Amino acid sequence: MIQPAKRLDTVQEYYFSKKLREVRGLAAAGKPIINMGIGSPDLQPPTEVLEAIQNSLGDASAHKYQSYQGLPELRNAIAAFYKNKFSVDSNPENEILPLMGSKEGIMHISMAFLNEGDKVLIPNPGYPTYTSVTKLVGAEPLFYNLSDETNWQPDFTALEAQDLTDVKIMWVNYPHMPTGTNATLETFEKLVDFGKKHHILIINDNPYSFILNDKPISILQVEGAKDIALELNSLSKTFNMAGWRVGMLLGNATFINEVLKVKSNMDSGMFYGIQKGAIEALQLSDDWFLAQNKIYEERRNLIWQLADKLDAVYSKNSTGLFVWAKIPEGKKSEEVTDAVLYDNDIFITPGTIFGSQGEGYIRFSLCVTTDVIKEAISRFDK
Repeated sequence: MIQPAKRLDTVQEYYFSKKLREVRGLAAAGKPIINMGIGSPDLQPPTEVLEAIQNSLGDASAHKYQSYQGLPELRNAIAAFYKNKFSVDSNPENEILPLMGSKEGIMHISMAFLNEGDKVLIPNPGYPTYTSVTKLVGAEPLFYNLSDETNWQPDFTALEAQDLTDVKIMWVNYPHMPTGTNATLETFEKLVDFGKKHHILIINDNPYSFILNDKPISILQVEGAKDIALELNSLSKTFNMAGWRVGMLLGNATFINEVLKVKSNMDSGMFYGIQKGAIEALQLSDDWFLAQNKIYEERRNLIWQLADKLDAVYSKNSTGLFVWAKIPEGKKSEEVTDAVLYDNDIFITPGTIFGSQGEGYIRFSLCVTTDVIKEAISRFDK
């Protein structure tokens, strides 16, 4: 019998992959399931973006292999976007790398910089992929706890107290998923100083920058950040293009070139038409963000009502595509979400899938219509 690679012993099937099979099974059995578990945008991409990809299909080079670094026009559009939105200057020639979604960037960065036995600082709670990718490349996760007592910001006193020997990378994710907390420039400044002091590469994963967020910021705004930091971003949430798989990595040319060595051995370039659509998206006016956020704000107000039905407490200052809510003391996250699933046919996410610090919390997605949320509320009233 052919045995799988030992690296797979270190990871499990992604929670949503497994749980959604159960949810689909309940739906197939006739249950009227409402899925509020995942953050897959249900809204349409901008019309201009769809037209751009359609119009590109007849171009002479549309169906050829594309550059590993993407079209120059795409890199220029990313540079202009970061300059316009974050006041960050980046050289499109060598400080920007388009990606097939920012998730692949997590793997590429890890493969580029981590050796077996290196350690990686990972937020708890945090995006589970940071942990699984770290294990897949043979490195060791070293978790740093976030809590509502510190507004889900890193505790630098606790970080300094840890044994940082062999730590090579620190993952940061602001606006934070799952809590929706935004970073501050002070946090980013401390992170840059911390990275320089300990020779740790700081990577901010920033795909929720513009969802219900009046003050989007980038770690690259901090003076000297490029010496020690990289930033990932994505068009998935911002422009409802999750299935298109368009992301980007920004940082200094040396770091970008190391990641490119991995990426150029993993794919043969992003589809031309998708790049053309991405260029169009990055050039949209702020009217796009205002219209999207008006929809999400209406949905969030209703989700807060739903959370009230569960006696859950939430922050009204959160950003992003989710509502993170604290359940009553003494209750367990998975017990609550399973009860809601089996009793009310509503799937929401237990905070524990994001780490031990997620115990006592649940997460609602805003990627459902207002009518569906109202239906969910009515099920508790019944």
